[in-house]
Amino acid sequence: MLKWLDGGGLMAERIRNHNWTRTSLGPLEAWPDALKTTVALCLASRFPQAVLWGPDLITLHNDAFLPILGQKPMALGTPFREVWQEAWTSISSMAERALAGEAVYIEDFPLTIDRNGGPEKAYFTFCYSPIRDHDGQVLGMLDTVTETTASVLTNQRLNFLDTLGRAVTEATDPDQIMAITTGMLVDHLGLSSCAYAVMDPDQDGFTICGDAVAPGSPRLVGHYHLHDFGRLAVSRLRSGLALVINDNLRELAAEEAATFQAIGITATICMPLIKGGRLTALMAIHDRVPRVWTGDEQALISDVTERCWAHIQRVQANAEVREAMAALEALNAHLEHRVEERTTQLLHTEAVLRQTQKLEAIGQLTGGVAHDFNNLLTIIRSSLHFLQRPNLDDKQRARYLKTMADSVDRGAKLTGQLLAFARRQALCPQVFEAGPRLEAMADMLDTVTGARVQVELELPQAPCHIRADLSQLETAVINLMLNGRDAMAGEGTLRLRLQADQHMPGQPGVFAAISVTDSGVGIAPELLERIFDPFFTTKAPGEGTGLGLSQVFGFAKQSGGDVKVNSVQGQGTRFTLYLPQETAPAAAPASHTDDNTHAQPVGARRRILVVEDNPDVGSFTAQILQDHGYRISWASSAEEALTQLNDPSGHFDAVFSDVVTPGMGGLALARQLRRQRPQLPVILTSGYSEAIAEGGHQGFAFLAKPYSAEQVCQMLGKVLGD
Repeated sequence: MLKWLDGGGLMAERIRNHNWTRTSLGPLEAWPDALKTTVALCLASRFPQAVLWGPDLITLHNDAFLPILGQKPMALGTPFREVWQEAWTSISSMAERALAGEAVYIEDFPLTIDRNGGPEKAYFTFCYSPIRDHDGQVLGMLDTVTETTASVLTNQRLNFLDTLGRAVTEATDPDQIMAITTGMLVDHLGLSSCAYAVMDPDQDGFTICGDAVAPGSPRLVGHYHLHDFGRLAVSRLRSGLALVINDNLRELAAEEAATFQAIGITATICMPLIKGGRLTALMAIHDRVPRVWTGDEQALISDVTERCWAHIQRVQANAEVREAMAALEALNAHLEHRVEERTTQLLHTEAVLRQTQKLEAIGQLTGGVAHDFNNLLTIIRSSLHFLQRPNLDDKQRARYLKTMADSVDRGAKLTGQLLAFARRQALCPQVFEAGPRLEAMADMLDTVTGARVQVELELPQAPCHIRADLSQLETAVINLMLNGRDAMAGEGTLRLRLQADQHMPGQPGVFAAISVTDSGVGIAPELLERIFDPFFTTKAPGEGTGLGLSQVFGFAKQSGGDVKVNSVQGQGTRFTLYLPQETAPAAAPASHTDDNTHAQPVGARRRILVVEDNPDVGSFTAQILQDHGYRISWASSAEEALTQLNDPSGHFDAVFSDVVTPGMGGLALARQLRRQRPQLPVILTSGYSEAIAEGGHQGFAFLAKPYSAEQVCQMLGKVLGD
């Protein structure tokens, strides 16, 4: 507040005390300091030096007005109408009345002044008091000026906030509160738009949930990212400071300004809302043209942001209170039941956690054991192959007979059970027609389930092709059928049904549904959520391991499908296995190749690079290929294989590599060769590989261990086109 004059009465007293008269005032330069610092405006023509009289000749006789003139030049002795033309119309009539002897004033008069580097609207109260001599004649006048900008703007802001509070009193949801607020701000400040946004958990993405716009301005509703608006926006808003931009083209880098311009914003005040130590929401006001935002406008948007949050909290608190009261009533009515339900849920959660930890531990164990175990099986199967050679001597035959033929099948089956249990089996998916496969399984199961169990098969009229690992599918269906047989105590009807063109909620694509329905005792509701848990079984000790349904579940998930169960106690259970459905594959052209071509390739024209780190497996594999006419080179790592391939003499027709080898590994080797030598066939083999189990074969030919000599030669013949 600036005050230049303390009233006409005091001035008159000073004039009397100093015996100042019309004739004794003398030239302006000789006035006492007390008079010069008190007089703000004076009519010069009443003094001896002046010859004119009238309000148009009001001039400044000291520099008391300089603070409110701002950037205007010093104007002492210049007619006031020339210094401040915009105010002269209102002031001149008041000055005329004051010179006529009347004390007058005007409150909260608006003026545009130059302040803070630009024009700014301010408010003042002017009081004009006549100065009289001893005879009572008017000598001039005193102008007391008080700036009231702060109080006027504060009152305006408080009035707006009060109006806003009344407008949202009856609002019942946050969106309604924000719609009212943004609309009132646009009208009150003359904005192009006003918007509010909710931040994502990462404090970068945000969604403008609602906005109010002036006619012709674009809507802003949508999802944005804070970093697209520049580092200044990120640093200030995340720190809880307002982002104030008067002209983005002048104040921001070109790419940052372009983001604002793209949504029709040139000037903005963006006010952050920090709650719980994180950026929670934003409130922003915008203009399409450059605009110097005042401190009062910044204070207003800050107050509005906080008050809107308070109103929203009030609405949400009221809703929460109502919900809490309803919940409390329900809790009081069913307290005992809820406590029992909660206790059961906690016990189940603990059990699930223990089973998950057990599954992870066994999964890691089986993954490590499977690789070495399958290497052993490969050696056993190779030994059986050599036992068939007629020219073996007794010493060699005795060595090979140390391994038993049935150990191969039993070991391979055990490996499969371990990996299926851990849901880490390496699947070999293929597209095939499901109907004939299920028909063969139904015939087989009809003989093994007993005479008192009837197996019914229902197939669609049109062929239905699916993509899955055939052997794993057979295992899953057999597990479900045997599980149904046990649920019926060996007597009843098992229904195997195939349905095409099925859909699963939340899953894209088309699925084939294979369902197994029994007429057994059903499953208790409290057990339905646990039946797929590993180790869980309702059978007596020694009658089941609890791995059958877990294996089905793991196979379905790894195949891109799912398994669902519906059961009613006393009426039976239906398991439905969903697997991806495919279109029928194109018919393969007829082959006129001799049946013995794959088994007996022409070795002189085929050179194979074997990559195997296990010396025993490598020697057996090399022996198999050499016996079938191939020329063999052997590398114990992928790096050594690349060295041989890059040698000038390193021409090979195919690469046969184990997946798990020291260094970069067989899968990485295959990918590199695909880039560098796309025409070179690569066959991968493994007893177990986590990369293969999780990511599949990635388009490479794959032969699982243990393999036979015939399987190796058939695979080579396939990739070489023999």
